[in-house]
This record gives sequence, structure tokens and C-alpha cells, in this order.
Amino acid sequence: MHPLQTSAILASAAAFALLSQLAPASEPTQATEPEKDRPNFVFIIADDLGIGDVSAYGSTMIPTPHLDRLAAQGVRATDAQVTASVCTPSRYSILTGRNYWRLKREWQGDLIVDDEVSTMAKTFGAAGYATGYFGKWHLGWGRIDPNRPREHRSDWDWNAESLAPGVLETGYQTYFGTPFSANEPPMVFVKDRTVVGRDPNDPIEVLGPKQEKYFGYGKSRGAEAAHAARQLERIDLIVTENAIQFLEENRDRPFYLHIALVAPHVPIASDPQFKGRTKAGAYGDFITQMDHCVGMVTDALDRLGLADNTLVIFTSDNGAILNKQVHKTGHRSNLDLLGQKTDAWQGGHRVPFIARMPGKIPEGTVTDRLIAVSDFYATACELAGIPLPASACDTVSQVSVLTDPEAAAVRQEMTYNGITRPQVALRSGEWLFLPGQGSFGVTTDPKHAWAMQFDELGLVNSDFDEQGQIKPEAPKVQLYNLKDDPQQRSNLAETHPEKVKELSERLQALRAERK
Repeated sequence: MHPLQTSAILASAAAFALLSQLAPASEPTQATEPEKDRPNFVFIIADDLGIGDVSAYGSTMIPTPHLDRLAAQGVRATDAQVTASVCTPSRYSILTGRNYWRLKREWQGDLIVDDEVSTMAKTFGAAGYATGYFGKWHLGWGRIDPNRPREHRSDWDWNAESLAPGVLETGYQTYFGTPFSANEPPMVFVKDRTVVGRDPNDPIEVLGPKQEKYFGYGKSRGAEAAHAARQLERIDLIVTENAIQFLEENRDRPFYLHIALVAPHVPIASDPQFKGRTKAGAYGDFITQMDHCVGMVTDALDRLGLADNTLVIFTSDNGAILNKQVHKTGHRSNLDLLGQKTDAWQGGHRVPFIARMPGKIPEGTVTDRLIAVSDFYATACELAGIPLPASACDTVSQVSVLTDPEAAAVRQEMTYNGITRPQVALRSGEWLFLPGQGSFGVTTDPKHAWAMQFDELGLVNSDFDEQGQIKPEAPKVQLYNLKDDPQQRSNLAETHPEKVKELSERLQALRAERK
């Protein structure tokens, strides 16, 4: 039986012994007095969390008290957007300050960040910051060998004492987490460049999706100690404990800590202490566990006396994927927004975004200014007094908005990636332009029967009939005024042809940029 299916193994003393031996990659160093005054940064990102999954944004079925407290202590953004509606391109933009469509090659599970591209970790590490990444990575490992075709994206040698290039090569000084999503092999933890619990006499075997269908990505087997160390129901709890150790080790120097939680992405699996706590079933319970992890981090900052000089940001990598069982409970993960994860509609891109920095960000405030989550890079650079690298060409500082939620918007436009062609949409002020029909994702693509389709969601859009079919007379492109119509009910392409022309030309010009 696979170790992840055996509760006795998951709770084994060997697993806890392995985790207790973990240590940071480098010894903490003492900071000089001026360095102690430099701001710290904690960035916490959930996986597939919708804006309606947080009670501070209106959820009534899933309590999130720790996030609510964070919002009460800072600012909550109502128009925060990610640059892509699935995790890898979205996270790529956050780390690099670059739109995913600038990548000039197809991602095959290799390390997606090219050596010449700056990252926030490289920038802040060079400026004397301690940098640590904890949790889900999903930005690839290794470099592609054109002479060696890959069967699937997890087929590196995970038994090596030093793994193929990964997290540390992007500038982070230490890493602890799971290489891909929780449902993808190898189902182990990695510490820096080595699998936790690695045993050369009991190697990991990765089975591709042709051999094991598990959530479409395959499984891994063997490596009993390594698999036991990554307890499925406790991934986020264990990751958070290690992240807090990073805080303790680096409390006397400036730091940038990146925490990437796996909840509420499938498989939905929470520790028994969180089960049955919500009205949204196992999905809601999983979010409650995620919220608890946020509380662990903020409590640690308070205990260590670090809260007042630390910018904490909590957000999600994209909108929620809509689940039939959860939908039946009456819970709406993306509120009344159109679409879901994978879509270029707002349900795929608008996400929760909470920022706290006592003394700089006013408490209990709300801003409706357009914020890209990838603006974290430029924002942190301004706060720390660090020059923004030229390669980070798609991030802008939001310091003025975060410190004064009523200040003029600093961002007027951004692009959004869906997953189906023509993929890229353009936001310009209050306007949203999609150069094609449908959602650019699973909501209007019958090939993805595993996801809820338009006709199942009870949503309204002028391009679709009551059966969820696109009308023959529907315009070939889409234009919405999000100020007047945040639910995207009415496609205005035919009544505003001049705006369609303007935004179409602007999108083409942006895509033609070579930076």
C-alpha cells in the first residue's frame, strides 16, 4: 500500500524524527543596526483560493478569523488581480515581475526562470536580505535537454543527493516544501536540494499519468521514509512550522519570506482537528486549516517582536476552481464573478489581497484601486530602497495606494492569461477586452467535463443562451465595463466598436514588446 494511504505510516515516529532534524541552509548572521531598521517582507499565497472563500470578503459559510484579523489591521483590496488564471504563469509573474507571455519557450516542467531573469529573491539576497521559500514550488526543476524527450514533467532523478536546478537557483537561500502541487509526483518534501528522508536503498519511483491517473498527474511510490515525511493532511502545517523556524533564525537581520500553501487545491485533505468546522464541507474545513496557518505566522511575528517592521501580504495565485459538491452547499467561492480558475473572465483572476504593515498601512481600510499581485516585487523594492531590475518590466510599486487607500491608482492596465487560445485579455481602466469568444478556459470548453460548465453555474452573459451555448449572433470579441457591470453580464463589443479597436490595438502593441 502507498505510504500516503496508510495512516499508521503518516503518523510514524520516523516521519517526525526526519522533520525535527531539518535546519536552515545557512547559519543566520547578525545584522548591523541600520540593517535592523530595514523592512521585512512576508508573502503568503494560497492555491486556488477564491475571493469568496474569505469571510472578510463576504463568505458566510467559511470562517477565516485570522485573515479577518489581518484585514482589520491593514488594507483589503477589492480589485486585486493575478496575471494568469493558473498557478505556474501567475507565480512566475510574482517572482520575476514579468508577464508569462514574455516567456519565449513552452514550459515542460523544467525550471521556468531563466538564468538571465532577475527575481525578487536574487534582488533582495544581493541587498543583504535573508531569503527563504517554503511550500509549493511548481515553477519547475532542471533544464531541458533537447536530445532527451520528457515523458512527463516530474521525470527528473529525485533520488540524487543534489537535485537538478530548482528553487535555490532562483535566488532563495533556503527552501522547504513540495516540488509541485500536492496531487503531483513526487509526493515528498524537498529541503534545499535534497528529498527529505532520502534513502538510496529505497529509491523514489515516479509513475506518469499513463500508469497512474491520480488527479491526472500520476503518483510516486517506494521511498517509504520520504513519503511518510510528507503527511498529506499536514502539508501546510509542517511547511508553516519550518517557515516560522526561518523567522526565528533570521530575526536579527532583514528577511524576505515566501510561503506558498497548498490549500485549497486538490486533494482536499485537512488534519482531523479542522474537520467539520464549516458549512462548506471538506473544502471549507481545508480553508479553515489554511487560515490557522496564517495565524501561526502572524502570531510568530508578534512573539518575535517583528510585526511592526514587516509587510505581510496574503493573497491567492488565481480564482477558485468551482466544485459541484461545494456549489450545492450554497457557497460561492468566486462570489458572483463570471468564471473560475483557467478563465480570462474575472472569476479566474480577481483574488483576495490583504496587506498589513503597522504604522504605514492604515488599519481596517479598503481600496478599490487596481492592484496586480505581481506588483509585490516593485512595492517591496520601494519600501526597502532597492533599485528595481530592468527585467522586472511588468511590476509597479503600490506603496502610495497601500499607505493611502484613497490615493490615485498607479496601475491602469494589465493583461490576463487564460489557458485556451487566444488566451490573453487586456484590462484598461474600467474596461476588460477579450479578443475572442468564451471564457478562454474550462467554463466554456466542453472538453473539460471535469469542471463545472457555464450552464451549471447559474450565471448570465449576453453571449450565451439558457442552455449555456454561445449564440450564433454573439460578437467575435468581448468588451465589458467592470465599473457598471462587474459580473460581466453584457458584452458591449457591438455598441462600442471604437473602444474595441483601441484596446485590440493596444493589446497587440503590448504583445509585440520585446523586453
